[in-house]
Amino acid sequence: MTRELLRQLWGRTTAPQLRRFVVVGTLGSGLQLSLLWLFVDGVGLDYLVGATVAIELTIVFTYVLNNVWTFRHSRNVGAKELLVGLLKTNVVRGSAIPLQLVILFALVEWYDRMYLVANLVAIGISGLYRYTLDARWTWSG
Repeated sequence: MTRELLRQLWGRTTAPQLRRFVVVGTLGSGLQLSLLWLFVDGVGLDYLVGATVAIELTIVFTYVLNNVWTFRHSRNVGAKELLVGLLKTNVVRGSAIPLQLVILFALVEWYDRMYLVANLVAIGISGLYRYTLDARWTWSG
């Protein structure tokens, strides 16, 4: 059933945009995991604090890439639109932070998974939520 849903979603007219969103998300995930590792293993922060900081830094990175590439047909231009769009994507992605952190916590604490692997799973699960809200609100033009 999940496989069929993904095939249907991939075959629609939104498929190219969704594929670009996935590419940007993959790059952002790599950045987020690298930052998380740096903050936890390099600096010594708690993994939940490190994840929160890494998530926020990644939000700005992915916003810029999504604005230029993924949603280029409805991209935000001009200082005011760029700032409003960044605020909107922060709301969208910020609202996904609790979801991602709960999944991360559950996988690490209850299922004894490595924090980097758990965070990658949490990113994937919250990704569809973020795409839907960003596509409908951040770049709704």
